[in-house]
Amino acid sequence: MDTTTGTLRAIWLKRMRRGPMDAVKRAVLKAQQGLVGNTDQGGRRQVTLLEEEVWQALMAQLGAILPPSTRRANLLLSGIRLVNSRKRVLGIGTCRIRILGETKPCERMEAVCPGLQKAMYADWAGGAFGEVFDDGEIVVGDRVRWRE
Repeated sequence: MDTTTGTLRAIWLKRMRRGPMDAVKRAVLKAQQGLVGNTDQGGRRQVTLLEEEVWQALMAQLGAILPPSTRRANLLLSGIRLVNSRKRVLGIGTCRIRILGETKPCERMEAVCPGLQKAMYADWAGGAFGEVFDDGEIVVGDRVRWRE
């Protein structure tokens, strides 16, 4: 499988800390802030990303059926690998996001599915977080690719 390009499969916005994840078809990224309308703004964790294939593998490993929104990431990507991508720049539509690190799973993952938190520690299975470089709109279905 080509893991240099992929697709933006889902976008979720979180209205408040520990609040629900609202699925949207399109969203606006603001440079150095994150997703407009998302509670987490600025700082290092401006946007969080998860791989669809990794989530599916976790569910199969644990014998669970939970939607990827359970992970509480903002963006679900398909066809592109995030493992060891620190400092790489990801293009989504016309926007760029620099990956700053791996998103470590919290105790909330264990609460929704026993064994999930531990399983997510392997190979960046909890996803990644990054900082937004560009203002712009992203839409479910946008092409995702590594920008070198």
